[in-house]
Amino acid sequence: MKVLKIIFLNFLFSLSIIFIIELLFGYWFDKNNFGQYMREHRMKKNDYTLLLDGNTYNFTYKRNYYGFIGEDLEPRDIKALFVGGSTADERYKPRNLSIVGNLNKKLSNKNINLKIVNAGIEGQSTLGHLNNFSTWFKKLENFNPKVIIFYVGINDRLANPDNLNKGNKSDGMIRNPEKKEMISDYLKSSSIFYDLLRKIKHKYYKSDKPRVVYDFNKSILELYKNKKFDFLNYDDALDELNIESLINENQKRISYYLKNIDQLNEASNKVGAQAIFINQLTSDGNNNKKLFILNYSLIKHCKKKNYKCIDLGKKHKSKKDFWWDGIHTTIKGSKEISNLIFDDLLALLPLEAF
Repeated sequence: MKVLKIIFLNFLFSLSIIFIIELLFGYWFDKNNFGQYMREHRMKKNDYTLLLDGNTYNFTYKRNYYGFIGEDLEPRDIKALFVGGSTADERYKPRNLSIVGNLNKKLSNKNINLKIVNAGIEGQSTLGHLNNFSTWFKKLENFNPKVIIFYVGINDRLANPDNLNKGNKSDGMIRNPEKKEMISDYLKSSSIFYDLLRKIKHKYYKSDKPRVVYDFNKSILELYKNKKFDFLNYDDALDELNIESLINENQKRISYYLKNIDQLNEASNKVGAQAIFINQLTSDGNNNKKLFILNYSLIKHCKKKNYKCIDLGKKHKSKKDFWWDGIHTTIKGSKEISNLIFDDLLALLPLEAF
């Protein structure tokens, strides 16, 4: 009994020490604690193999301590940010071959000392981008980007017009919708010991999961072998589509989308950044009528509000091998997009601020 008592007292003493350390050094009362947010998007490492055009690419997809894609860096060092869904995230290709990677190479080639940091999150729409400001960016000390580039449209075309204004904080899984998981994520984000263990694992362990192999050649073949590649360019869309009718059919969706655009512009300005909006296309181009009318409405809205916008939907002349699933671009597709938007982006960037 005496031995058990000693063990029990030592156990209580250890718990007390842990409790005191947690209170003193943990993030329980820290206003910058991520809490229940960013559960899937911080300190991540996943190994991938990409097969395409006879080439094999082995690479590691990383998200750093603050949730951004790529290597570790402090929020104060971020001057330009690229925000979007999975088409911006581009986790299934090496970083240097993504849209952002290509843009950074072009900036470097022009001796412009600026690196665009990728903040893409799979599944996010403009609603998720708005949530980023209150649940993610707000938590970053000394976070003062000069420009935020929003790559938007594809996920907003899927918005349910009858459920638009209910505000989903789980958009893009920035928060797990399950209450049990939300509590668990809050505890993990607040604990100094758990945070330390994650930092050690992130620094020294190669990957969180076994290597995943993506055969883009097979994906492209399966997507298009029984389907005609039917890309409608912008000029033909203006001739073939009834724009007035599309606007009337999608009025709720358009209004909601443009309201979010206004709020994103305002939120960017509040952190001292200039917003730049770039619209998107899928493999059928402007045949995707919901996306076409969002793109069309965005550009009209930008002109009316004097926002900075790039009309990729108008510029893009697609090819079959630019897409591997009709939505996400291949290496060729990402390079083409970076080529199409770079000159316009360069003209819009406030280079004097960098």
